[in-house]
Amino acid sequence: MLREVADLGFGSVELSHGIRITLLPGILRAVEEGIVRVGSTHNFCPLPLGVSHAAPNFFQPSSPDGRERDQWLRQTKKSIDFAAQVGASAMVCHLGSVKYFWFEPSRHMAAYGKAHPEAVKLGDKAYRALVDKALVKLRKRMDPYWQRTQDSVRGVLDYAAEKGIRLGLENRERFEELPVDADFPSLLAGMPPPASVGYWHDTGHAHLKEGMGLIDHRGQLEANAARQIGFHIHDVDSEGRDHQPIGSGSIDFDMVSKFWRPEHLFVIELSPRASVEGVLASKARVEALLAGMASRT
Repeated sequence: MLREVADLGFGSVELSHGIRITLLPGILRAVEEGIVRVGSTHNFCPLPLGVSHAAPNFFQPSSPDGRERDQWLRQTKKSIDFAAQVGASAMVCHLGSVKYFWFEPSRHMAAYGKAHPEAVKLGDKAYRALVDKALVKLRKRMDPYWQRTQDSVRGVLDYAAEKGIRLGLENRERFEELPVDADFPSLLAGMPPPASVGYWHDTGHAHLKEGMGLIDHRGQLEANAARQIGFHIHDVDSEGRDHQPIGSGSIDFDMVSKFWRPEHLFVIELSPRASVEGVLASKARVEALLAGMASRT
């Protein structure tokens, strides 16, 4: 697997949340032989025992079930151990979600948006009212979930620091997932340097949220630039599918790259269905943008 990645011209990789334990011997051998370097990993990596599919939300730090939160802590520390073992400098984390017994508050805005795909672009007041109402309902319910998430993250910070691993807290694409995008600055401000934690920006997730009228993509980057660690870079096509080859969709990567800095990690995160040509085109596009970054710095 890693030799194939190296043969496409990549010198470093992110080991993601679909790595089964059976893959570890080969991965460790590839790292030892210098086939690739590991820049980052993604919690949970490797997958928990008995899980055979990508499952970054298998255990959630926001869960009201104390046993699940204990498992999140245990598996996150295991993932930190592995990240250190393979020489990664950062590990990307999801931070849970707010759960509802019956219906999620975003269902009405999602239905309206599907029926009126130009609602955000046209400034549709009826859609905006649905968004605002859904956000009020989310805020009303989220406090205990959000407190548990923050407590859980603080519970692994010292361990991550001991292992030399920074935690990259990733922006998410679903309405009910945590953090609410506007809460990233206060979350990170509550974990001041030298805490081993920062912001991880996913371009596709931000674009989807912008399309829902929930954020401004540039504004999200500006608000978190001071604590930025890295990027998941992928495009979103006209049908709203993310993890598409870069340049094949509608994300403004010229804008996004204005926030890139030499110390950041850059991960091209594509669908397994992407063609080799799409992978190589994405690589070329990112390399051109990185060259532009270098000329600015």
